[in-house]
Amino acid sequence: MNSRNRKIDWPRTLLRACRIVETAEKAPVLAELAQELDVSAYELQRQFTRRLGISPRAYRQALQLHRLAREAGGSALDAVYSAGFESPTTAYANATRNLGLPPGRLRKAIDIGWWLGLSDLGWMLMAATSKGICWLAFGEEPGAMLEELHAAFPQARFRNDEKRLRNWFDRVRDFVLLPREALDLPMDIQGTAFQAGVWKTLRKIPLGETTSYKAVASRVGRPGAVRAVASACAANKIALLIPCHRVIAADGSLAGYRWGLERKTRLLEGERERQ
Repeated sequence: MNSRNRKIDWPRTLLRACRIVETAEKAPVLAELAQELDVSAYELQRQFTRRLGISPRAYRQALQLHRLAREAGGSALDAVYSAGFESPTTAYANATRNLGLPPGRLRKAIDIGWWLGLSDLGWMLMAATSKGICWLAFGEEPGAMLEELHAAFPQARFRNDEKRLRNWFDRVRDFVLLPREALDLPMDIQGTAFQAGVWKTLRKIPLGETTSYKAVASRVGRPGAVRAVASACAANKIALLIPCHRVIAADGSLAGYRWGLERKTRLLEGERERQ
């Protein structure tokens, strides 16, 4: 059936488009990508840019930079060409424009691995230690997100780790699109005893339901510590796996959310629809 005569599920289609771009050895031409997805090239470009905030071509360039970051074993020049750039000048120009970091900053060795890609909530950055996921964040600017990650773990060394994180990343990205009861992934959580108690309580809030900061404070045995609960939610470094988006104010308003109230609204609406 011609794509003009049928309703297209664009969230699913764009998720599939992301995966095609991410796994292709060579950058797919827009027309070829559209043909594989059975949609028009014009509408694919428009929907991709409107919903994800970046064009398919620009996304491919960002992925090239990820691969550049991963080529830490050889020379800088070898890394540039193996990542698909025509010259070092092109690589540095793209790194500064798309990620806000020069390739030299991205090619440091590691204690924490990371992977960055697009989701239905915009850019998503995941990072993990050998024990599990220690960072999961959403944002509009990849460079700023990477800088925040570095600032949060100032003593760590980092490397691009798509091979290890890709499966976890895709499971979270699928959850954003089609929420399920739980995201059971290994985590490496560091915080105070009180914060840990709050985060453990948050993980018990059922899909599609919300609770108040006051109720959480009571559940952790500190009924007067409402502000401390709010601070613990704000200190959460792992979105979705620790579902602080399910905590709202006593009057029913959404209050704050580390990754933006618009994302909080979309997450809660999506989870309610899946009940």
